[in-house]
Amino acid sequence: MNGRLWQAECPPHHVIRATWWRRRFRLRSRGHRNAFHLPVCLLVSLAAVSYAEQVHPVTGRHIAPVMGMAGADWLVRPERVSEEEPDAALDAIGIARGATVADIGAGAGYFTWRLAVRVGPAGTVYANDIQPEMLDLLRKNIEGRHLANVEPVLGAEDDPRLPAGRVDLVLMVDVYHEFTEPQKMLRKMRESLKADGRIVLLEYRKEDPNVPIRPEHKMSVSEVRAELEPEGFRFEKSLETLPRQHILIFRKSVQ
Repeated sequence: MNGRLWQAECPPHHVIRATWWRRRFRLRSRGHRNAFHLPVCLLVSLAAVSYAEQVHPVTGRHIAPVMGMAGADWLVRPERVSEEEPDAALDAIGIARGATVADIGAGAGYFTWRLAVRVGPAGTVYANDIQPEMLDLLRKNIEGRHLANVEPVLGAEDDPRLPAGRVDLVLMVDVYHEFTEPQKMLRKMRESLKADGRIVLLEYRKEDPNVPIRPEHKMSVSEVRAELEPEGFRFEKSLETLPRQHILIFRKSVQ
């Protein structure tokens, strides 16, 4: 089974484990990959049962499971450069020198260090995650790059724990669709933003069936707008320059 079909049939956190198995044991044959595919996807099916009732109250969107530590290697896979074009994404968003940025669901710091370089020594990046183990990896990544402008933040499922009124940009890369308390998180993030602050989401395009990700790990523009606008955000634009993802930009609206 090729990588696109594998990714399409299993959620990302299980894709990671299977990819790790294949790389570790150098299982190149199609038969070996299929031997692993069935039990992994059975686990996916069983895990999905527990999430079946977790839906967004406005759109009815099924909330995806959170990626765990087993997925850390997948977050820094070499293919991500061509699949997601992280530097092109940040170019399109526009990251100002000296800005204060929050990287929500930062994981191992794949976008965090890029943000830290762009905001420079006078800027700050709050690297948020709800898993202490992920933040441990992030710290090692940041220390290895000798960056001193990153502040790791252990958040909660309903609160990113950011300072109020100090953030220029909240960035969420492939993470919003996993929030178990999306409305509470958005309200807290709105409180953290400056008056002209932006909130930006990168999400895999649900409108495109060729994007090889399970539906619960994708979002459409209309879904994102329906969920963010009632929480005090004004839709500014959607950029469709990346291979697989929307770049969805919102401003903090006046209420």
